Amino acid sequence: MKKQVFSILLFVLTVSICSAQKQTAKSMEVIAYYAGGSEAIDKFKAEQLTQIIFSFGHLKGNRLHIGSARDTATIHKLVALKKRNAKLKVLLSLGGWSGCAPCSDVFSTAAGRKEFAASVKELLQFFKADGIDLDWEYPAIEGYPGHTYRKEDKDNFTSLVQLLRTTLGKEKIISFAAGGFDEFLQESIDWKKVMPVIDFVNMMTYDFVGGYSKVTGHHTSLYSTGTQKRSADNVIRYFESINAPLQKIIIGAAFYARTWQGVNNSNNGLYQAGTFKDFVSFSQFKKHLNSDSGFVYYRDPVAQAPYAYNNRTKIFATFDDEVSVAAKVNYVQQKKLGGIMFWELSLDKPANGLLQVITDAKNK
Repeated sequence: MKKQVFSILLFVLTVSICSAQKQTAKSMEVIAYYAGGSEAIDKFKAEQLTQIIFSFGHLKGNRLHIGSARDTATIHKLVALKKRNAKLKVLLSLGGWSGCAPCSDVFSTAAGRKEFAASVKELLQFFKADGIDLDWEYPAIEGYPGHTYRKEDKDNFTSLVQLLRTTLGKEKIISFAAGGFDEFLQESIDWKKVMPVIDFVNMMTYDFVGGYSKVTGHHTSLYSTGTQKRSADNVIRYFESINAPLQKIIIGAAFYARTWQGVNNSNNGLYQAGTFKDFVSFSQFKKHLNSDSGFVYYRDPVAQAPYAYNNRTKIFATFDDEVSVAAKVNYVQQKKLGGIMFWELSLDKPANGLLQVITDAKNK
C-alpha cells in the first residue's frame, strides 16, 4: 500500500513538473522589433509573437514623435495584428542607434521628462498600443558618434522610467534596449532602482563586433571564448552576480549577418584584421553568402556561433543561424530568462525562417 501511494505521488509530481516546464516554455516572451512598412507585415506569422515593437519614433522637442504618414500606417497595421493574435502586445520604441541625439539633453530636466511621459501616454492611447521601449544608445557612456552623453544620464534614466510608470500606470509595458557589453552594464543603468519599475530589458546580445571594429569576431555569440569575452552568457553572468530578476531579462538574436573584407585566410578569417563591408539579412543569405560563390561555413563549438569565410574574395561573415538561434532558446529556458527578442522581423524569411526556429525550439 505504501509503495502504491508513493508511486502515485511520484507520478503526480512528475506530471506537475513536466506541465510546469511546458507552461514555462510556451509563456516565454518572443519579441520582434519591426522596422518594415505596413505592406510587408502580413507575410509574417504574428501568431508566433508575444510582442512586436515599432522601430522607431524620435524626439521632437520634448515629445515622442511619429515622423510620417507611413509610420502611422505601420503602427495601425501592427495593432490590427491583434485580430490574428489576441495576446500580442504592440509597443512603440524611441531612438535607435542614430536616433537619440537629443535624449541626454531632454531627459536631463524634470520638465523634459514630464512632457515626454505625457506624450507617450497620448500616443499609446491614440494608437491603442501597449507600451514603450526605450532605445537610448547609451545613457552615461559614448554611443553614436557625436551624440551628447553625461554622467548624470544614469540617474536621469532612473527618473525617466519611474515617471513613465507613474504616468502610464501598471498595465502598460515599459522596456528598454540595453547594450550587451560590460561598460554599459556597469555604468549606464542603476539596476537596483530600475528593475522594480520596468517589465523587460531587451539585451542587444548582437553587434559585439560592428561597423567600427577593425578585427573580425562573433557578432552574436552565445558564450565567451578565450579571445572574445562579449557574449550573451557574459551578460547573464553579470545579472546573476547582482541578483537581478532573470525573468525580466530578454536575450537577443540577430536576423542578419555582418561582413568584413580584406580578411586573411588565417583561422578561417576569425579574429583577423579586416574592414567592415556590409549587412546581409537572413532572407538573403542564400543569395549573398552561398557556397557557389566561395563561402565555406564553420561553427565555433565554444561560442556556439556560426561564421563563414570566402577565400576567393577574402570576405568574412558572422551571424545567427537555425542552430545558434535554437541554442539561444534552450539557454533562455535553462536559465529561466524572460525570453528572446530579435532585430528585426522584416529581415526574416516569411516561411521557415528564424522565427519558426524559435517557435519550434520553445515548444519542444
